[in-house]
Amino acid sequence: MSANDKPLTGKDTIGRWIGDPVGNAIVAELLTTIGQNESALEKVRNLPLNALVTMSQGRLSQDYIDGLVAKANGGVMPAEAEQPATAARFAGRTIIVTGAASGIGKATAERIITEGGRVIAVDIAADHLESLVTASPADTVVPVGTDITSDDGIERIMDSAGDAIDGLANIAGVMDGMRPLHEIDNDVWERVFAVNVTGTFKLCRAVIPKFLAAGRGSVVNVASEASLRGNAAGTAYTASKHAVVGITKSAAFLYGPNGIRVNAVAPGPTATGISGGFESAFAQQRLAAFNALIPPVTTAETLASSITWLLSDDSENINGQILASDGGWSVQ
Repeated sequence: MSANDKPLTGKDTIGRWIGDPVGNAIVAELLTTIGQNESALEKVRNLPLNALVTMSQGRLSQDYIDGLVAKANGGVMPAEAEQPATAARFAGRTIIVTGAASGIGKATAERIITEGGRVIAVDIAADHLESLVTASPADTVVPVGTDITSDDGIERIMDSAGDAIDGLANIAGVMDGMRPLHEIDNDVWERVFAVNVTGTFKLCRAVIPKFLAAGRGSVVNVASEASLRGNAAGTAYTASKHAVVGITKSAAFLYGPNGIRVNAVAPGPTATGISGGFESAFAQQRLAAFNALIPPVTTAETLASSITWLLSDDSENINGQILASDGGWSVQ
């Protein structure tokens, strides 16, 4: 059993597990299983143990983590405290969320649904949207498996949403392998810009007329720490996220007088299934010293809190801003 009165759960931080004698032994066993040492957890100590499922990209299952939790509690799975109820900020509202099958997109969709909203859940991985539908109340999720870079895909999203759209969260995105400019081929460049920039542009262009007709609406684009600096990612990704900031600021200025707010969130390191690994020795060597300063990894749910705040009326006086939700990385 855990050495503390409170049982260890999957929602407890990795730091708490390491600090508990029983939990520490179990984490050490886990690290041995995956061929790592404790230094691998340095940047993720503030994450819940459950986050390792997503971060492992399929190497660790939820059943495996649940088994560790039961082992820490004498073979008994402890009950986890329910999260406190939140205000119904999205009651009666329809929000389009891209990238909704996993990571930040899924966490954002879940938060909106929890707060009374209806989500048009968009992802190119259509089969992965089913878990969101199954776990949500009836009629709160409209799954749309489509490609946001195509005109047909945008049309499908808008048809699924109907006439009343209150918000848009452009979260879908792809990385570039951290490649420097001279190592980027045309296919990588075009794919990164197609998803990160063109998809964002096309969906914004589609919803703005509806917002103009309604005299209100909120857009939140996901930029990145790479939109604020040049040493956080590869050249294609960095350039694409700077373009997202440009779209955000231009649209905020042009449509602000019409009751439309356009903001962006710039995440720092976040536990998602998207690989941010290096595919360039040149870039890895150049960026190594800066990567050592990266703050601890946070959860997708934390980013969802920032995104939904900007989508909601709680931020009604905020327009054209880039909210760095990055654990203080941007102040360095």
